[in-house]
Amino acid sequence: MKNLRTYGSPPYTVAVIHGGPGAPGEVAPVARELSSLVGVLEPLQTRNSFEGQVAELHDVLAENADSPVTLIGHSWGTFLSFVVTARYPSLIKKLVMVGGGPFEEKYADNINPDRMSRLSESERIEAIKLIEIINDSVHNYRDKNKSMARLSALFARADTYEPLPQKSEVIEFSEEINRRVWAGAKKLRTSGELLELGKKIRCPVVAIHGDYDPHLAEGVKEPLSRTLRDFRFILLEKCGHYPWLERYARDEFYRVLKREIA
Repeated sequence: MKNLRTYGSPPYTVAVIHGGPGAPGEVAPVARELSSLVGVLEPLQTRNSFEGQVAELHDVLAENADSPVTLIGHSWGTFLSFVVTARYPSLIKKLVMVGGGPFEEKYADNINPDRMSRLSESERIEAIKLIEIINDSVHNYRDKNKSMARLSALFARADTYEPLPQKSEVIEFSEEINRRVWAGAKKLRTSGELLELGKKIRCPVVAIHGDYDPHLAEGVKEPLSRTLRDFRFILLEKCGHYPWLERYARDEFYRVLKREIA
C-alpha cells in the first residue's frame, strides 16, 4: 500500500491524517471536500510503531507539502499530528484536531463502556467476542484484521449521533499496526510526556469535538487549555466521533473546517 494520496492541485497546503491506528483511508471524504478549495494530502500511515509513524508522517510532509502546512488529524491522528507539530514546528502552520482522544488517562476509562451501553444486547455480545479474538494469540492476523473491521463498524455506530448513509472507505484494517502503535501512544500519554510535548507547539491549535463523542470533550479541552499557548475549542451539537458523517452536524463541521484552512 502506498502511503500517500493527493486531492486537488498543488501546492498542497493541507494534510488530513486518519485515525485508527491501522485504519487508512477513513478521512478520504474530508480530503475530497476540502480539495475544492486547496490542494490536500492524505498520508496513509503504514509503519507498525509509534515512532515509525511519526517519522513516516514527517517524511511525507517534508517531501510533498508546501510547508508550513495546516495539519488536520482525526481521532488517533490527533495524537500523531500533535507530536509531529511539537517536534517539527517549521513544517506546521496550524493544527486542527477532530474528535481527539483524551490527553490524560483519567478521561479514558469511560470510552468503551459508553460505546457498549449504546449497542443492542446482541451487538454487545458480538463486540465482546470480537475483542476476545483480537486479544487471543491463537488467531491469525487475517482473523484479527477481520474482527477489527467488524468491531470498528459496531463502534462507529455507537459513536455516531445520527449517521448519514455511508460506506467505509478504510483501505484495509491492520490489528498489528493498531496494537503496536497504540501501545507506544498510550505509554506517552500515561507518562505525561504527550502533554509535555505540547509546550513546544508554537502554532495555533483548534480542537473540533462532538458533544455525543464517547471520547469526552473534557479530555481534550481541559488538558490542552492549560498546556498550549494558542488554543481554541469548538463543540458541535448533535455530533459524534465522525462529524463529516453526521446528519445534523456535517454542514457546520465543514463550515468551521473551511474557515480554519482559509
